[in-house]
Amino acid sequence: MIPEISAQLQSHREVIKRIEDEMTPLIAEFAILAVDTFRRGGKLLVMGNGGSAADSQHFVAEIVGRFKMERRGLPAIALSTDTSILTAIGNDYGFEMVFRRQVEALAVAGDMVVGISTSGNSANVQNALVLARERGCRTVGLLGKDGGSIKGHCDLALVVPSADTPRVQEGHGIIIHIVCDLIEKTMFS
Repeated sequence: MIPEISAQLQSHREVIKRIEDEMTPLIAEFAILAVDTFRRGGKLLVMGNGGSAADSQHFVAEIVGRFKMERRGLPAIALSTDTSILTAIGNDYGFEMVFRRQVEALAVAGDMVVGISTSGNSANVQNALVLARERGCRTVGLLGKDGGSIKGHCDLALVVPSADTPRVQEGHGIIIHIVCDLIEKTMFS
């Protein structure tokens, strides 16, 4: 077991090092766009499936509640949290529409819509991002592998350089925490 643990930790360190080397400007741009969105009166809509749904909720909790700093709450909604909405839309329109329909109902020009997908190919995330762009929202993808089909529908795509889902999720978590920290420091210091 010990060698396997060491191998997984080494794999984690390698991905995090690549994020630092290759993605630092993209992470800064993500934070800048988020700050600008909030300062202009926009809100953040975040979505994903499975572990990415959990990451969406975590991100929104840090934005609405707080990350490290006592401050006012900022407007953000995780689109994966209302089981009645998800099951009604899934039943009536299909699972591919569960996020798109919510973007249709909630997003306005100037909002930021963030899609999280470790594969980069989640159809329901892509469908929502397509509509968000049409509505004049900024679109950001937290993706993995090669960015998949979603990458082309994002104004800003942050693709964690790994094909291993756990490493991609760990990368997304670190990016989310850095962005939350930068938002707070920029807006409330």
